[in-house]
Amino acid sequence: MEAITRIQGAVSVLDRSDVDTDQIIPKQFLKRVERTGFGEFLFYDWAKEPGWDLPSNPVLVTGANFGCGSSREHAPWALEDYGFRAVIAPSFADIFYSNCTKVGLLPVVLPEEDVRALMSAGEAEVDLDAQVVRFDGREVAFEIDAEIKHRLLNGLDDIGVTLSNAGAIDDYERERERPGPVTTAL
Repeated sequence: MEAITRIQGAVSVLDRSDVDTDQIIPKQFLKRVERTGFGEFLFYDWAKEPGWDLPSNPVLVTGANFGCGSSREHAPWALEDYGFRAVIAPSFADIFYSNCTKVGLLPVVLPEEDVRALMSAGEAEVDLDAQVVRFDGREVAFEIDAEIKHRLLNGLDDIGVTLSNAGAIDDYERERERPGPVTTAL
């Protein structure tokens, strides 16, 4: 997983609320388990609509309740594979939010009025370390769980977190192999 510090660039706007994961990536594309190759199917049904144009920019700004519906992991995979590194919305479905953070896609919750202003900004900078979004001379703070922030700043997926504790795990396993009670604390 690639570490995230700052994401800067053009903004893609999807001015829709209640975007279901089935709309993000339809069920017929869920037959694979690798994380790549889903970007071409992102918003597959909507992409057929006349005038549909969603540029592949680093930042996607969208309406409330983004990623609702089923909890498919393929939705964040498709967004990331398409080129998005951050998704900014007034709210996210909980499981979708969690799935994003596990693949290196930064979900950012901002108040509705700031999301609306950002939709017309054209460009933005998302600074994870400072926990702010900058656009049009403005700086808007956002909250993020400390553990999620640590994982994203360091590019740690679940396997990476486990590997970062390899020394303590090895110590624990060595202690378990000895006769008597285990005394090592993790």
